[in-house]
Amino acid sequence: MQAHRAETLSRVSDSLIETLRAMFGQRLSTAAVVREQHGRGESPFRAMPPDAVVFVESTDEVCEVLKLCNAHRVPAIAFGAGSSLEGHLLATKGGVCIDLSRMDRIIGVNAGDFTASVQAGVTKEALNAVLRGDGLFFPVDPGAHATLGGMVATRASGTNTVRYGSMRENVLALKVVTADGTLVHTGTSAVKSSAGYDLTRLFVGSEGTLGIVTEVTLKLFPLPEAMSAAVITFEDADAAVTTVIDAIQSGLPIARSEYLCTNSIRAINANSRELALRERPTLFMEFHGSPGSLQEQTELLREIALQHGGEDFQWADRPEERSRLWHARHHAYFSCQLSRAGSMIIATDTCVPRSRLAESIDGAERIMARAHFPHMTFGHIGDGNFHVLMVIDPGSEAEREEAEKLNEAIVELAIGLGGTCTGEHGIGFHKKAFLRREAGDAAVQLMQRIKTALDPHGILNPDKIF
Repeated sequence: MQAHRAETLSRVSDSLIETLRAMFGQRLSTAAVVREQHGRGESPFRAMPPDAVVFVESTDEVCEVLKLCNAHRVPAIAFGAGSSLEGHLLATKGGVCIDLSRMDRIIGVNAGDFTASVQAGVTKEALNAVLRGDGLFFPVDPGAHATLGGMVATRASGTNTVRYGSMRENVLALKVVTADGTLVHTGTSAVKSSAGYDLTRLFVGSEGTLGIVTEVTLKLFPLPEAMSAAVITFEDADAAVTTVIDAIQSGLPIARSEYLCTNSIRAINANSRELALRERPTLFMEFHGSPGSLQEQTELLREIALQHGGEDFQWADRPEERSRLWHARHHAYFSCQLSRAGSMIIATDTCVPRSRLAESIDGAERIMARAHFPHMTFGHIGDGNFHVLMVIDPGSEAEREEAEKLNEAIVELAIGLGGTCTGEHGIGFHKKAFLRREAGDAAVQLMQRIKTALDPHGILNPDKIF
């Protein structure tokens, strides 16, 4: 039913272009270079560009654009910072790209309630720069330079999810525009509510297929009094994973816990002027608290790591030292890509229960042992999520096919261990084939019925999720 409805969608007509131009003037673009920039993101997947790009500046403008798209049966795709890795931005049937990056106003910060309301185009970096003056921060920290609207759409998480949670736990309320241009308010600024269906959670993670998020109310946290980072190397992934699990079970309040394989460390070293890390399986960890509590936590971590063969302990207490470490981790994706000139990356995003994580990583490494191209493994092992990056030649169809088969095998392994095909990137265009295997026919059919109810003409980000 979804595929048939999508086939009836129209390309943007000259008359619709003229209507949009009359409304937006120079904020409407049909230039080829602008359309190409808005049809890709960071993913290796390609489709036709959108027919037009509209740079909106308010919720009312989003409402007007969607009313027009719905009336003309034209696809509408939201765009934030363009950091999607799973093909969310592909204009598979043309249409109008709605660029929200100019909706970058921080509407208000309530330090007493630990909340902030922002427009969808605000980035997490911009928000935290403002919050520092109030001694607060927003913790969800994906590696990408992402907008908060995009992070809502993909239900993003990141390096410190193990302590602070993902977007699912940290979004209190939304303003969302549905396919017909209706503005919907979900949630409140209260920390809890039992009023009706949880529409906020329905839209968080909906990938722009049910509505376009224009404003977000977020939970905030006090800036920690002190922070300390640790780097520890191990003989293998199993020892690193077991160290993290034992640390969590011992009650250590870990703020970040990242695993990087030997190949990942090698790629980081090759692209860093400041780091010369030993090239072994490695943990980057961070603790937040008082100076006294941090000393106790790091000592306990050292004891646990030694039990599992941990070596090369390094502690980073100064902000500039910690910044170098986390900058390297956040840029691991691009360091891996630079390890092979002219390459592109196909990435896995599996997440499993922590008790099955060592088994999942070991299994993924066995699967990747037969690969004919470079590959790296890293991820947020404190929450069971890790990525295998397959660094392939974009001109080689054989390598692409091999990468997709290996990706499928890793996903099947994760699902069999009680996990998911995507911990934080979303389904998008790339992982559609795995949703039914993970969720089952009945659940997918229910999702499709929700989609049909909210977007009966299928204009919102077609060919994503299903």
